[in-house]
Amino acid sequence: MPPTNPTTKGKPASQSPSEYKALQAQFAAAKRAKDAKDAADNNPVEEGAEEAERQRASLRQRQRAALQRVRRKNYERRWAWTAGFWFWMLCIHAVGIAYFTSGFLLTRLMLDEKSSCAAPPTLNASGPVDILPEWKGKGTPEGGCWHPRTFKRAVVLVIDALRYDFAVPMGDNEAFHDALPFMYETALKAPGNAFLRPFIADPPTTTLQRLKGLTTGTLPTFIDVGSSFAGTAIQEDNLLMQLRDAGRRIVHLGDDTWEALFPGYFVGNLSHADDSFFVYDLHTVDNGVIERIFPLMDRKSEWDVVIGHCLGVDHAGHRYGPNHVEMTKKLRQMDTFVRDLSATIDDETLLVVMGDHGMDGKGDHGGESDDEVESTIWMYSSKPVFGRTKPEFVTPPANAKIRPVNQIDLVPTLALLLGIPIPYNNLGRPIEEAFAGAGGNAWNALAAAERTTAAGIRRYQGSYFSAQGIEQTAKSGSPGERWAQAEALYVKTANQRKPDWASVYSSFAKYQEGTLKACKDLWARFDIKNMITGLSITALGVVALLVYIAKGGDDDTEALDDLELDLAEQSLQMQGVGADAAAETPQLEKDLVAAALFGALPVIGGGVVKAYLSGVGDWHRGAGFAALTSTMTVLVKLYEAQESLVNLVPTTLWGWMAVVFTLSQSIGFASNSYTIWEDSILLFFLTTFGVVSAFAALKLPKPTDRYLSIYHSVIFVVLGRIASLSKLCREEQMPYCTSTYYASATSSTSAPWQLVIPFLVFLILPFIVKAYLTPTRSYEGLAPGWIGLGLRAGLFMSALYWTLDAADNGNWFPDLPDKTLKNLSVYLAQIILGGALVVGTTAFVWAPPSVDIIRPATSSKTNKIQVAILGYGNAHGARYLLLLVNILTACFLLSKPMGGGALGLMTWQILSLVEILDLLSLTTSPIGPTVLALLGTFYFFKTGHQAVLSSIQWDAAFIPLFTIRYPWSPLVIALNTLAGQILATLAVPLIVMWKTSPKRKGLLDAVSRALGIYIAYYAVEALATMAWAGHLRRHLMLYRVFNPRFMTAAVVLIVVDMVGILVALAGTRTNTIAIGDVFGWAE
Repeated sequence: MPPTNPTTKGKPASQSPSEYKALQAQFAAAKRAKDAKDAADNNPVEEGAEEAERQRASLRQRQRAALQRVRRKNYERRWAWTAGFWFWMLCIHAVGIAYFTSGFLLTRLMLDEKSSCAAPPTLNASGPVDILPEWKGKGTPEGGCWHPRTFKRAVVLVIDALRYDFAVPMGDNEAFHDALPFMYETALKAPGNAFLRPFIADPPTTTLQRLKGLTTGTLPTFIDVGSSFAGTAIQEDNLLMQLRDAGRRIVHLGDDTWEALFPGYFVGNLSHADDSFFVYDLHTVDNGVIERIFPLMDRKSEWDVVIGHCLGVDHAGHRYGPNHVEMTKKLRQMDTFVRDLSATIDDETLLVVMGDHGMDGKGDHGGESDDEVESTIWMYSSKPVFGRTKPEFVTPPANAKIRPVNQIDLVPTLALLLGIPIPYNNLGRPIEEAFAGAGGNAWNALAAAERTTAAGIRRYQGSYFSAQGIEQTAKSGSPGERWAQAEALYVKTANQRKPDWASVYSSFAKYQEGTLKACKDLWARFDIKNMITGLSITALGVVALLVYIAKGGDDDTEALDDLELDLAEQSLQMQGVGADAAAETPQLEKDLVAAALFGALPVIGGGVVKAYLSGVGDWHRGAGFAALTSTMTVLVKLYEAQESLVNLVPTTLWGWMAVVFTLSQSIGFASNSYTIWEDSILLFFLTTFGVVSAFAALKLPKPTDRYLSIYHSVIFVVLGRIASLSKLCREEQMPYCTSTYYASATSSTSAPWQLVIPFLVFLILPFIVKAYLTPTRSYEGLAPGWIGLGLRAGLFMSALYWTLDAADNGNWFPDLPDKTLKNLSVYLAQIILGGALVVGTTAFVWAPPSVDIIRPATSSKTNKIQVAILGYGNAHGARYLLLLVNILTACFLLSKPMGGGALGLMTWQILSLVEILDLLSLTTSPIGPTVLALLGTFYFFKTGHQAVLSSIQWDAAFIPLFTIRYPWSPLVIALNTLAGQILATLAVPLIVMWKTSPKRKGLLDAVSRALGIYIAYYAVEALATMAWAGHLRRHLMLYRVFNPRFMTAAVVLIVVDMVGILVALAGTRTNTIAIGDVFGWAE
């Protein structure tokens, strides 16, 4: 704890909070009493004169009260304009990011065309339509539309997150190995009945996007991940649509994502969907699928296709990680399930078992690491129909790098095996084993299937290029040339007596590979115009923000703590000398908002009129133009107000440090290595600030200030080093990084020793906060109950929650009824969040200042009334700190034990930072908000996150909830993911308010400027990541490093803007009103 100044002993009795508002009346009464006594002693007056004096005093009191009301209204008016300016800035950031995103993260054009059974894509080919002998029912779904039907029915079992190494023998002690042997053993012992191969997903590896690829045969684009939790029905041609059009009856069991994608497709009385997002429940969905699917196997006449989607493996990974005993149990359950299910399959039914994606070492997914994209596919038939074209292919691949199958290859394979048309948009190719025949030499069937599929791809490519206005070419190496070569070979071979269909098959396979690459390149095309527009809007917003914060430092932020001067100023204003200033203070923010509206409204109005007249509205373009014109008019107004970027040129070491920190981060994002090791670089910057502040403290004249500043600087550096021990390594950091956030690199649960951390925070942090308030005598009023009881109770219950969670995960009490501990923990979490966010916020709005008033005592010598106010010098900062404590409690609960410990350290660092800034007189310097921004990002990493999708802790949504609830679940995820940035944003006003007395003038302007410096850091960072991602759009690491970092920066900027307005600025208003109503308004 920090050293404290000596305090007086024997503290007198204090008044209750209800007497605070009488303080000003006590001052006035004391002065009137003294004036009356002096007048009576020196100049005796008549009783009528005394009455006149009392009336004048009463009049002055009423005038003073009226003046206070005017000042309060003036403040609220200025606050509203300030909030309006920041709302405008939020809109500029949102429009700029949206515009850039629309050009950078392109979506694929969806075509309306659909395949038809009667119109195979080979109809318009140059060679014979088909090379296979005529088959019964040709051209019909019953016999086979484009290829002879092999199976009448199909059972498709999706085991979510079934990574390939879960299904093959590995011979080590990992919990996820050798627990699912049946599929491998069957493929090895009966290759004619089954085959097992790696199944490679296309990122993003979220379930919804994978299901789109598995049913349409198309590739997702990166922006599609944004709809992963708000699935909309698939409108383009897909497998289920073809099955429905062919009159096939489809039954669905399990994951309800299928219901969202394919509403109305399933047989209602046989299908059953379960919630897919309750990751704490490993068994309900799986048990439901198992219980319902076996009765269906005895009722085969009632269905044609059954789709079962089990979630237990995925949920076990999210909750525990792959290397956990629960994963072993779940994989063994799936092994038994598949074994039993295969025994019910007849000769006319195909069984497909597959995963939709894999999982990383912690059990998460969403990105494109090898472990996330490597899944499994296993096909089984009770009759021998599968073959291998080479003997060595009989043994399933030992790892996912050997002979992998693209997931989109499932679409043409299933379509041809079931006799339905291949969906129009398909880009996949038939899986070799399914058409090679039991002997592995049915090259004519392979060539026919491959050619039919390739012709469909050629048809789709032609339609897509035509819709996009792109001219197809037949230059060397192009898909067009490869098709011509393959078709020429096909025609030549068809006329030979001993045709070499293997060469034809290989030729069309190469065409498919080339077309797939061409389509990937096509969808990697960027709309440069939109990207430049987005960059321009964001850049102009940054310039406007920088000019705004360049308006000066502490010119209008002086304290008026002399009572006589304060009364004199009020007297002048009451007499009319300062009436104009009291009634309406000129404000830059008001002019800026007016300028912004002046620039935007004509464009918006014109767009509305145009849309009304033409019936077509281009709202996207209109928003961009409005943002540009609005920003330009604001810049003009700033220029007229004589604000200039010249004021931003640093004149001190601290100013240069702020600039260097910001620019170094922004320039560094051009390097993938810099981006990957960002957490270590942030630690270096924070340590640099602490070391420089320690040396700067040596110049302080007072020994006490010097020692305190050095002490806090050392504490700041040491706490940062301790926090750096909490690590979650990303794949690119291996093997030079060791994860400590979870129990191990392959776990998503905390180690037993980590459960001690929340209890240590519960024991220590309230004492730390108290120690920073005690030197200014600010641990008064409600502060002891708020911090000593409220904060401590919240921290203790949070620690208890994580203990219950560990007991539930570890099955410490096996005799308890199922879900007992989970129910208790959820209700406990709801109590904590209700207390911190609802009760705490309400209390903060109505709480009096954290001060205490010593009872008045009359001096026997001077006969004067003396009043002592404890905490007066830090009235603003001490009260505002209570808001930070409320939000900290909520974030502490929603972070895992290591993350909660990191947030405790962050709070301590924030308190040391504001002390350093106060001691070194840096409260108006840009270094304070800049270091806060560095802290926010640093603790983003220290709470178990990285700038990759797979690090999002989705299970946090179920800390206070049993299932997904909107909008609460996204809010909980945001508090978990961005706790560091949120707490840092809340701490921005604390820089200005710390050790600030009630008579501080210009507080709102100072807070707004500090917030501007803070947001400018994130705005410059977002602009830089946008620029580098656009510039490096062809870089190999674009979607692995640069794109996720841009997305992170964009989301953080929007969240920081919103928290700054809704919490930091709103908290400043509430705090200032509470102080002003008690001590009087300073301006």
